[in-house]
Amino acid sequence: MRDIYSIIKSSVLTEKATKLLENKIYTFYVDINANKIEIKNAIEKLYNVKVENINSVIEKGKTKRLRANQPGKTKTFKKAIVKLKKGYEIKLG
Repeated sequence: MRDIYSIIKSSVLTEKATKLLENKIYTFYVDINANKIEIKNAIEKLYNVKVENINSVIEKGKTKRLRANQPGKTKTFKKAIVKLKKGYEIKLG
């Protein structure tokens, strides 16, 4: 089994992710090769909570223009949207 700190990279603190916090739904950047079972186990061990549901999505890197109009690319990353069971909460900050 892999280390939980290599699976969970960081929490996502965007406007949309912050709005989801009202419904006990948390968003994390995770390792691109991690599956839902690994993500669930890592979050339960790291934050001492129970996970109800996980959705994960791989967001492909976008093509951007760099200096002198040379094409470049942003990173591809994976996000996990985690819903906790009733009575559990994660304190981010």
